[in-house]
Amino acid sequence: MSRPPAGATGGPEGAGAAGPADAGAVGPEDAGAAGPEDAGAAESRFRIDLGYVGTDFHGWAAQPSLRTVQGVLEEGLATIVGQRVRTVVAGRTDAGVHARRQVVHCDIPTDALGPLTGRGTRTRAPADGLVSRLRGVLRHLGAPDLVIHRAQRVPAVFDARFSAVWRRYSYRIVDDDALRDPLAARHTAVHRGTLDRGAMAAAAAEVLGLHDFLPFCRPRPESTTIRTLLDLSVVREGSGVIALDLRADAFCHHMVRALVGGLVRVGSGAWSTTEPARLLARAEAGAARADLPPLHLMPAHGLVLEEVGYPAGPDGWARQAESARNRRRADELPR
Repeated sequence: MSRPPAGATGGPEGAGAAGPADAGAVGPEDAGAAGPEDAGAAESRFRIDLGYVGTDFHGWAAQPSLRTVQGVLEEGLATIVGQRVRTVVAGRTDAGVHARRQVVHCDIPTDALGPLTGRGTRTRAPADGLVSRLRGVLRHLGAPDLVIHRAQRVPAVFDARFSAVWRRYSYRIVDDDALRDPLAARHTAVHRGTLDRGAMAAAAAEVLGLHDFLPFCRPRPESTTIRTLLDLSVVREGSGVIALDLRADAFCHHMVRALVGGLVRVGSGAWSTTEPARLLARAEAGAARADLPPLHLMPAHGLVLEEVGYPAGPDGWARQAESARNRRRADELPR
């Protein structure tokens, strides 16, 4: 299968809305058991935690004749279940973007769970059987770059996309002051010259909070670019690599790579430390995308989806999913 072309995309980097967050884990094993409302249901919902090296994938979303994460995962699920199984992901990633802990949910016919539990005295929970079978099928499909961490049976109110309250990404850059580690080349972007980390961090502090991130997004029809950026740190590690860590309720299309690109412009001296915040102010004053500077997109391979956060328990999942489906409005922005 051919490698993805530079700049190909698999969809937006995330979706959802802000809310009170716990850790990304669902919780104790029995917290994910089917509740009374799921008893006798025709389908059982599973949360699957997975990771992947994005280098040889054409993004997350299934596309005809292209190798994608969703395509390979759903092929594996169909092999196990005997029919097509649709997956819903916490945050679609572009071609070349990696994920350490991505989350999906899927609905599997309840009458297909029998083979997952084993036979005789060697029985196991369906979720454990799903993990074991998926790992085996992915090995058979020649997909060592897609790893299944765990699976858990959850109530139908859990939605991998809309129940999430935040997504966290990291981005790594090696400049002339950093060690160029060949073993990290597949997930580290290269910048010629030396970046001013302090200036980048100062600019990052000015864009935190609820804003219209139109200057750093490629807007989609009928979607909003209003997001809450919860954290954005810029550090220089012992090796000299500049590591950025970003956490938000959600990220619109290209938002992470464009934000990092803007901070690199600051760090290289092309922009002042106040320019990213000034661009946000222009958008919030009504500027259209065509009136704003072009996006400065960083290469996809430096970006990693690190984790996804969810509220605790089914009530929290349901409330957050209902809230997230309501589109953010301009009148929510601080004045």
